[in-house]
Amino acid sequence: MDVLSDAIGAMRAGRPYSSLTAAEAAWTMEFPAFGGARFHVVTAGVCHVVRAAGPTVTLEPGDAVLFPHGTAHALQNAIDGESQLVCGAYQLDQARPHPLIEDLPELIHLPARADRYAGLESSITLLRDELADSEPGKDVLVPALLDVLLVHLIRAWFTERAGRQDTGWCVALGDKVIAPALRAIHEQPGDPWTVESLGARVGLSRAAFARRFASLVGLPPLTYLTWWRLTSAARLLRTTDAPLAAVAQRSGYGSAYAFANAFKREYGISAGQYRRQRRADHKHISEWTPKSTGLPRALIPETQ
Repeated sequence: MDVLSDAIGAMRAGRPYSSLTAAEAAWTMEFPAFGGARFHVVTAGVCHVVRAAGPTVTLEPGDAVLFPHGTAHALQNAIDGESQLVCGAYQLDQARPHPLIEDLPELIHLPARADRYAGLESSITLLRDELADSEPGKDVLVPALLDVLLVHLIRAWFTERAGRQDTGWCVALGDKVIAPALRAIHEQPGDPWTVESLGARVGLSRAAFARRFASLVGLPPLTYLTWWRLTSAARLLRTTDAPLAAVAQRSGYGSAYAFANAFKREYGISAGQYRRQRRADHKHISEWTPKSTGLPRALIPETQ
């Protein structure tokens, strides 16, 4: 898998949620903070996004907003007439966020731009149409479309920022030197990588590669490699029945003993305890409903 897919997959916890809501009266919709990501897309009308800190953001038809870290906020209608919104949420494990996701701002606002974000526009349309209808296969299509939408939202943000920043993951993923090195780490975390071998793979000396990697990614190459190996191992523990020796080998550790020590240093519990605990947690999260996370089921009319 590529780096963005891996970053999302490593944090995935349970099924996403979405709804299509319409209202005509004055309304406010409140969203408390929670450990995941939320998005809203206005398909009709105009609304305001209000936060405790930060300026109010106005959303017009086709505009999208993403809260990657589940920041508390509210939506309010801005004009008379019918409003329609597609809202959704992703359960993400914020206990160990991937640096790529952690690097995202509190709020991402993407105005409607069919000329630049054709994939985003198409995914919004498909999701809205599926939510509006009750066709066979809807329960399979909607979660898949939510995953597609999340990727397009983050892609569009990276496109916006890549030309304005000199460092950060939005630059690293498009860098001709660092992007291939990151892909190599993600595709083959068990290989015996060194700073020298990673640099040689992309045609840089050890020192030049280390400087460039740390500048863009924010971590030294081997620090990130170790972090990703243990993150990959944790994902295997959560999602497979592979023996610890197999998990150790696939994660780049020469022995189950070395892996067990590294894992306990990083996570504070043994790999076996982690597997038992997180599987129980994952089962609970998979049964998550909007009510249990504070997501409103419908627009709430404002009190007169």
